[in-house]
Amino acid sequence: MGIKTTRWDSAEFLKTDEDIQMYLEACIEEAGDDPAFIVHALGVIARARNMSQLARDTGLTREGLYKALSPEGNPTFATVAKVAKALGLQITIQTPNKEPSENQLHVTS
Repeated sequence: MGIKTTRWDSAEFLKTDEDIQMYLEACIEEAGDDPAFIVHALGVIARARNMSQLARDTGLTREGLYKALSPEGNPTFATVAKVAKALGLQITIQTPNKEPSENQLHVTS
């Protein structure tokens, strides 16, 4: 008798703003120098939130969003910024330091 498995979809577990923030922070931490990983995470969040509504909010097509946020996608920063804003996220940049400060990169919703 074999082991029965099911496909994991993180989007199914992103129910609250806090879930989304913690998920994205973990993905940013794991991504290292791989921006595609972060774009993929935004795609997961977009699916959790409603891709059709996101398309309306960004002025992009639903198909265009799926393509841009797919593993093969290569969205512009403008697209990433539009998606983040439409999802209620804020992109900030920080300098690396040991003590938390006002220059800290964080994801807020």
